[in-house]
Amino acid sequence: MKLLQIGQLAKKAGVSTDTLRFYEKTGLLKPDARSESGYRLYGDEALSRVHFIIEGKALGLTLEDIQELLDIRLEPSQHSCAEVKGITQKKLDQIDSKIAELTRIRLALKKINDACCGHDNDSATHCSILEALADHHDD
Repeated sequence: MKLLQIGQLAKKAGVSTDTLRFYEKTGLLKPDARSESGYRLYGDEALSRVHFIIEGKALGLTLEDIQELLDIRLEPSQHSCAEVKGITQKKLDQIDSKIAELTRIRLALKKINDACCGHDNDSATHCSILEALADHHDD
C-alpha cells in the first residue's frame, strides 16, 4: 500500500486539499500516518472514503448522514439494511416535501403570471402581478 500526501490524494479524488482538510476536521477522514516531516499520509481506504463522501453529497446527503453511513460501513455486521435504508428514506421524505412546496409555489406563481397581460407599452400602474402580491400581504 503506497501512502499519499494530501495533495496527491486530493488530485486522485478530484477535490481540493482544503476539502480534505475540512473532511478531516469534521471527522470524516483521518490520515493513516504522518511522515517524518509531519505531512499527512493517506492509504487506499482514504481514497475510497473520499469517493464515498462525494457520492453521498451528490445524492444530497448531509455530512452527518454520510458519517453515519461510513460508521455502518466500517462494521456492517453490527447494523441492518433497515438502518441504512432509514437514512436514505429520511432524505427521500425531505426531497418529496421540498418538491411539494416548490410545486405549490410554481402553481401560485404561474397563476399570477398567466393573469398578467405583459405588454411592454402598458404601464405597471394596474399590474395584476403587483396587485396579487399586495392583496396577499394586506390580509
